[in-house]
This record gives sequence, structure tokens and C-alpha cells, in this order.
Amino acid sequence: MKRPLKSIALCVLLALLASGCAMVGPDYKEPTATVQDDWLEYEDPQLDSTAPVAEQWWKTAFNDPILERLVDTALTENLSLRSAGLRVLQARQRLAIAIGNQYPQQQQLNGQAGIAGVSSSAAYEIYDLGFNLTWEADVWGRFQRQIESATAALDASVGSYDGIMVSLIAEVAQTYLLIRTTEQRLLVATQNLDLQEESVRITNAKFEGGEVSSLDVEQAQTLYYRTQASIWSLELSLQQFKNSLAILLGQPPHDMRAMLGPVQPVPAVSPEIAVGMPQNLIRRRPDIRIAERQLAAQSAQIGFAVSDLYPHFVLGGSVGTSLSTNGSLNFSDLFSPETIGYSLFGAFQWNIFQYGRLRSNIRLQDAIFQQLLEDYRQTVLQAQGEVENAIVAFFKSQQQLVSLQSAASAAQRAVDVSTVQYEEGEVSYNTVITTLQSLVAQQDQLAAIQGTVTTNLVAVYKSLGGGWDVRISPDPLDLIDEQTRQEMLERTKYWNKTFENK
Repeated sequence: MKRPLKSIALCVLLALLASGCAMVGPDYKEPTATVQDDWLEYEDPQLDSTAPVAEQWWKTAFNDPILERLVDTALTENLSLRSAGLRVLQARQRLAIAIGNQYPQQQQLNGQAGIAGVSSSAAYEIYDLGFNLTWEADVWGRFQRQIESATAALDASVGSYDGIMVSLIAEVAQTYLLIRTTEQRLLVATQNLDLQEESVRITNAKFEGGEVSSLDVEQAQTLYYRTQASIWSLELSLQQFKNSLAILLGQPPHDMRAMLGPVQPVPAVSPEIAVGMPQNLIRRRPDIRIAERQLAAQSAQIGFAVSDLYPHFVLGGSVGTSLSTNGSLNFSDLFSPETIGYSLFGAFQWNIFQYGRLRSNIRLQDAIFQQLLEDYRQTVLQAQGEVENAIVAFFKSQQQLVSLQSAASAAQRAVDVSTVQYEEGEVSYNTVITTLQSLVAQQDQLAAIQGTVTTNLVAVYKSLGGGWDVRISPDPLDLIDEQTRQEMLERTKYWNKTFENK
């Protein structure tokens, strides 16, 4: 009787040890990184560093209903974003597995039935039925560190989803603006082609009248066909941009005219932008949040590695029944007191002769943590650099726009004057061809810089991490669209409870 009591007492002692869990390894602390107090262009009155970045900046910055519809479609149908949502779901399941490791790791119900005997006697029946359970007590916080790591990994996967969302919104906006820019460049090229066609007519008329040589005609036709060739190139680029936009919307390339509507000018934008403070980047930019959460996940891995230095305590037990009909028992006695037995045990395992390997693993995990820490600090620096570059590009492109508007107006006046003077014989055709070439170049650059201003503004908001705020729900399951859920439910029933009420 004393021996079972001692065994039970040992198991109780181990249980008490388990209840007093001591977390080994370092506890995670949020890292520090160098962040400037303000932007380099903070004195520019068009830069507002006090107001936060608009959550739906593509609406307030461009005020274009077509762009708004395109972004909404992309957020619903883009396949890369759906894939990112499924990676979040995978991380959630890994967390659930880590949480489950706290509970009994081995639970088995087993049984068997058979017939045995020898040739000299009648056969008899054998029955066994039992249940056993084994649980490793989390004395050193081993499983808690796994949960901590899996939780941080889940947060990082959500950050990755947000990063793809930010990039997707920016790509849709930039591609749409490039389409509008190319349409304007095509319009400018077509108008110049008409103007050059008129110039060809004038030179032909003067040549036929014997006023000029055929050189003027050849020069006029050369410029005309060169401009015509540029139109084919622009039409090629326009179709490629439309194909790219269709893919971003989760659709195969198709006729986009119904979705884009008629040709429209590049949306005008306000020269003022709200960017918030540099310190806000650490909270807003998904890539910074990913780097920080990966750091947190790796910190827990250090503690998990440290726990291997300590003994692992296991509690277990079993209960079962067994009988053989070779004696006085039969099947109806399977659950009688004579056939039921049980066991309860406590054990430990300690890898005392592997300390070199275990300590090397701790150093390995710590080295990985330090590398991720440096990567985090580098990510913060790069983020600030990207914002600074985007801000200065936006402001300088606006200044370019003003200068090119003046240059295009002057080029148009030069063409008008030179054409009249050529018709009156006051200047040679070289003067006309020079002004026509300048007009083509200046008007094309003007149309291009109008688009550059808008795409640079998109780059500003992308570098600030704007856009993921539209994800209102913090529940990772809300990242999985209804169509995807139905496909998964049709494949396996085990998603029923996960997706219920969603």
C-alpha cells in the first residue's frame, strides 16, 4: 500500500512543480531604432507633418470615382491578396497547435480482440481495452514560449497581408494614372500629327509652286512619320498598362473600355500633403511591423532553446481491462473489478550529456535574434529614406510641371509664328521643322510630367504605409473571402466550426 501512495505523492509533487511554471530565457522588449524628429522638407508650407495620413488617400487625393471602383475591385478580387489572407489563416492554425501542446500530448484509446489456443484444447478468446494519457508539464515555460513565438508569427503574417494591401492599392492607382497619362500623350501626339500633316500640305504646295526644293517636303514627311511611329509605341504601352490593371483586379486581360470609360485627363492633385511625423512610420509601415514581430517570435525561440537545458517532467497514466476466456471468465466480465487495472506514473528526461549541442543552439538562436534586430533597424532607416525620396520627388515634379507648362506654351507660339513666316517666305523650313520638333517634345514632356506628379504622390502615400487601415476587422478569418471559404468547406468539413458565423 505504501508503494502506490509514494507513486501518487510523486505525481502530485510533479503537478505542483508544473503549476509553478518558471519562464526561462530572455523576455522580449520592443527594440529601439534611430528616427528623425522631422522630415527634411518640414519648412515647406505644402508639407503637413501634424495631420495623420488619410486612411483612404486615393479618394481624397484624386477624387476620381473610377479609381475608387478599381481599388474596391482589387481589394475583393486580387489573387495575391487572397493568398496572403490564407497565409494568415495558416499562421493562426500554427498558433492553435502551439496552444494545444500545453495539454496532454498523448491520448490513446486502444483495444483488441482475438482467438488463441493449441491443437490439444479448445480455442479461447482474448479481449483488451485501454486508455492511456501522457502530459509533459510546462515547468520552464517551454510551451508558453512556443505560444509566444506563434502569436508573434501570426502578427507578422497579418503585417505581411497589410503590406501586400498597401502595395496593391498603390499599384492599382499608379497603373490607372499611367493609363490616363498615356492617353494624354496619345492625344498630344495625334494633335501634333494633324499639325504636321498640315505642314506637309504647305510644303507640297510651295514645292509644286516652285518656291522651295523637295528638301522641305522630305523634312516635313520625316517628322510626320516619326510622330506617327511614336503613336504606335504609345498605343502598345497603353494596352500593356490595361493588361496589368486587369491582372491586379484578379481578371484576365480583356477589353477595359467599359470599366475605364472614355479618355479623361490625368486627375489634378493638391500640392499639399499630410504625412504625419517620422515616428508614426514605426506604427504604420507594414514592413516595419513585420520586422518587429519576427524579432519577437525569435526572442521566444531563445527561451525555447534554453528550456532544453533543464529536465522535462512527464505525468501519465492508463486505465484498461483485459480478460481471457481460457479460465472462468467470459466476455461479460470485461468490465468487472477483477479485469480492470490502472497505472499512474511520473517521469523526467534530462539531456545531461548534450550541453555542448544545446548551448550552441542557444547561441544560434540568439545570433539569429541579433541579425533580425539589425534588419529591423535597417528597415526603419530605409523606410525614412523612401519617404524622404518620395516627398522630394513629388515637390520637384510639381516645379517641373510649372516650367514645362511655360515651355509648352512658348513652343506652341513659336510654331504659330514660324508657320506664318514660312508661308510668307520670311524664314526657311528649317526654322519651322525645329519649332515643330520642339512642340512635340515639350507637349509630350508636359503630359508625362502631369502623370509623374500623380504617381509620385502615390509613392508618397505608399512609402508612408497608407492604405491598410481599410482593414477594419482585427479577426484574421475576415481576411478570407466568402468564395474561398466555400471552396475550402467543399473540400473538407473540418472548417465548419472555424468559418461558422463568418
